[in-house]
Amino acid sequence: MKKLLFFISVAIALSANAQKFPGLALTPPMGWNSWNTFATNINEKLVMETADMLVSSGMKEAGYIYLVLDDGWMAMERDSITGNLVPDPVKFPNGIKKVVDYVHAKGLKFGLYNCAGTKTCAGYPGTRGYEYQDARQYAAWEIDYLKYDWCSTDGINAKEAYATMSKALKAARRPIIFSLCEWGTYSPWEWAAPVGQLWRISGDIYNCFDCIKDWGSWKSLGVTHIIDVRKNIRQYAGPGHWNDMDMMEVGHGMSVSEDRAHFTMWCMLASPLIAGNDLRHMTKETISILTDKDVIAINQDKRGVQAYLEQQQDSVDTWIKPLVNNELAICFMNRSQKPVTVNYNFLQHPVNDTVSNTVIDFAKTSFSVTDVWKKVKAGNTKKIFSAVVPPHDVVLLRLKQE
Repeated sequence: MKKLLFFISVAIALSANAQKFPGLALTPPMGWNSWNTFATNINEKLVMETADMLVSSGMKEAGYIYLVLDDGWMAMERDSITGNLVPDPVKFPNGIKKVVDYVHAKGLKFGLYNCAGTKTCAGYPGTRGYEYQDARQYAAWEIDYLKYDWCSTDGINAKEAYATMSKALKAARRPIIFSLCEWGTYSPWEWAAPVGQLWRISGDIYNCFDCIKDWGSWKSLGVTHIIDVRKNIRQYAGPGHWNDMDMMEVGHGMSVSEDRAHFTMWCMLASPLIAGNDLRHMTKETISILTDKDVIAINQDKRGVQAYLEQQQDSVDTWIKPLVNNELAICFMNRSQKPVTVNYNFLQHPVNDTVSNTVIDFAKTSFSVTDVWKKVKAGNTKKIFSAVVPPHDVVLLRLKQE
């Protein structure tokens, strides 16, 4: 009874403080962002070709509906009379509304980027002091998603800055997903649920499996480093409020096995699935990974539980994600550069997840086992599961009660 009263009080408090539009991103958002591949080298032609590819490649059908333009879409100065943001006239000669309408006509949704500071990370006009004006502009352009970065913010309080922009979006009266890109510096998972639908938990991703890229004044993180940096904040994720592991690097320089492991873990961790590759030049392997409906279903599971690390043994991490209908996803990720054989005795690994209140004793309840990537049945939990996990790769299972 005390636990019930606690959750009721939390829900009331969140409702009272809520600034964001309700009912958005009840599963992790899926889409594409321009930054990883193109940085500020974006234009009208790229947007239209990417929208076309989202449809023709099958990505839209798989759930990727947000096309988000990152930094560099605007001119270097605001309009001198109105103070409005101005699209770069060379990159977008017909304005932003032209590409928004094109994207919408494809059955997709459109997103833009800006920053809580006075300048964006690439030096374009930020939103500090223009929050309500910019929100009205976004609503007039009919955008659906705003990524909001954290550069040029000396002396600014993160919680207040993001709350202000959230209120501005709400006042503009157009439902817009609000993506907080604050890099996890001020622990947004602790305060951002009433403010936005997702928040970054780390610095930028880099297209490698287990490296750290040192840029001098800051560092980008490879896939495994982002996985490791915030293993203990899964209790903050759920429908409408997600821990964002950053845009994906699938199809952008890693091996097929590393892409598969990367994508699988983003699905297990209930991260937004925002592709960052050049969709116009995808291999069949890249398309196959990004559009696998059975793996995506684990990410889009309506229960919204983020996976937890159950054990680390012989360079293999075992992750468990509770799903709807008392089902489970189990992922074995091989961090090493050599194959590792996994022998997993379910009877020795009962599930007792206090975050999702999931308790399963495999000695009492049997589950069928499916290898999700291979699309084959793999016995049931009465037997020891055995498989070879290739280097920098995964084996992904889905368990269903028999």
